[in-house]
Amino acid sequence: MQSMALTSPSLPEVGPVSGRRLQRIRATAVSDELKLNKYSARITEPKSQGASQAVLYGVGLTDADLRKPQVGVSSVWYEGNTCNMHLLRLAEAVRDGVREAGMVGFRFNTVGVSDAISMGTRGMCYSLQSRDLIADSIETVMGAQHYDANISIPGCDKNMPGTIMAMGRLNRPSIMIYGGTIKPGHFQGNSYDIVSAFQCYGEYVSGSITDEQRKNVLRNSCPGAGACGGMYTANTMASAIETLGMSLPYSSSTPAEDPLKLEECLDS
Repeated sequence: MQSMALTSPSLPEVGPVSGRRLQRIRATAVSDELKLNKYSARITEPKSQGASQAVLYGVGLTDADLRKPQVGVSSVWYEGNTCNMHLLRLAEAVRDGVREAGMVGFRFNTVGVSDAISMGTRGMCYSLQSRDLIADSIETVMGAQHYDANISIPGCDKNMPGTIMAMGRLNRPSIMIYGGTIKPGHFQGNSYDIVSAFQCYGEYVSGSITDEQRKNVLRNSCPGAGACGGMYTANTMASAIETLGMSLPYSSSTPAEDPLKLEECLDS
């Protein structure tokens, strides 16, 4: 039986890429890489994306705005927790800073869970999974809306790793602004924090304090906005993330209600 040799089909010869053409290819690649709005341009530049542009006009953007980079400002704001209750105001300051820098800022929120409120109840079953929901929601909005960069503003325990996980997945310019720690509470010469609220129950049960004294501790343990005042999960995670270079210096140690926190929002 005669064997049949397999031969490759002949291909047309392709000449070498000219030096000038190669330079143009490289210049285009570098230009695309340095383009600050390289993600949002996918919806703001093509004529085929007219509906996308119509919606952006509808939210108040101008022709000039459509050529600017778009920054997603993702805050874990909600009213029912001292760690997060002030983040909407911080997000507004961040958005203003983005605009002053010649870009377009859009705020959006994620879910959040208060560990301090949920502690000791079945509500804590939702705490760890909220971290992944935060990461998923930031990744979803950033990807779907084609934002070019992300500034995240977390406040409570699982918020911080959730925002950083999203940054890693997206691999776009990102930075975290920690919402900041709470001030200590004071009453009749004593200082209190969230741990005081936990401990006073044991003191009451043991008979060391009265019920009215216990209530006074509770009323003065959390005097305003900010995360639990100690090296617990929130402040520890914020310190670690600052060490990694994912937030500005002193972000983890600037209290929530300190004027420097608003300055940090503008600087970021």
